[in-house]
Amino acid sequence: MVRRMKLGSQGLEVSAQGLGCMSMSSGFYGSGKPEADMIDLIHRAIDSGITFLDTSDCYGPHTNEALLGKMGELKKLVEEGKIKYVGLSEASASTIRRAHAVLPITAVQIEWSLWTRDVEEEIIPTCQELGIGIVAYSPLGRGFLSSGAKMVETLSTDDVRKDMPRFKPENLEHNKKIFEQVSEMAAKKGCTPSQLALAWVHLKGTNVCPIPGTTKIENLRQNIGALAVELTEEEMAELESIASADAVKGGRNAYMSLTWSNRDTPPLSSWKP
Repeated sequence: MVRRMKLGSQGLEVSAQGLGCMSMSSGFYGSGKPEADMIDLIHRAIDSGITFLDTSDCYGPHTNEALLGKMGELKKLVEEGKIKYVGLSEASASTIRRAHAVLPITAVQIEWSLWTRDVEEEIIPTCQELGIGIVAYSPLGRGFLSSGAKMVETLSTDDVRKDMPRFKPENLEHNKKIFEQVSEMAAKKGCTPSQLALAWVHLKGTNVCPIPGTTKIENLRQNIGALAVELTEEEMAELESIASADAVKGGRNAYMSLTWSNRDTPPLSSWKP
């Protein structure tokens, strides 16, 4: 069961949950996975109704886009005239407004999860005001909201998460309490912690599409199952209280210079040909 939704004022229709493909290739979360297995997973996702596959030339680098190209779907989308929308990633509120004034922006991709809430101050309200879809990447806290602190023990030496402040020992001991509370609530709801965390993102707005990444078919099934989890306003508030902005210790990224908070687009007058 995959709900449908529309991103942006132009009405781009996609499944209400996408598939993040970054972890399939090497470069960020270790050495990547066998190509045949990942192509099988991609086809499983498409067969389940997922139509939004997130990739980038920096994943791999370059190999992730080539991987998705081998399922032949991108050629089909081009032939059908469906690739014609503009989106931004990790853009500041002012950059979003400037871009939208020139050409309607369909979607903004930003990190948003129970334990990454800084975007709620400016980015989310700006997108909602302008009718722009929100693509929430790392909606499971880069795996933390699926497995908790124990995930760090299984990270490979070349996994970029080892350098992220939130996964450092001095912060992890504190942050694991958040996962424990989410797990307790999930048990009462009869779902997994990851499904509860994903449901929270889903229910933040009809223009929100989370793109949880995975390399395992079982995780894919669980992520899709999050669409069936219903939360009351009281339960949403309880989750937000558990994972409030000041409840999490450590920055969200080891490379904060690459995030929206430190990368505002310079004025056009400063550009040189």
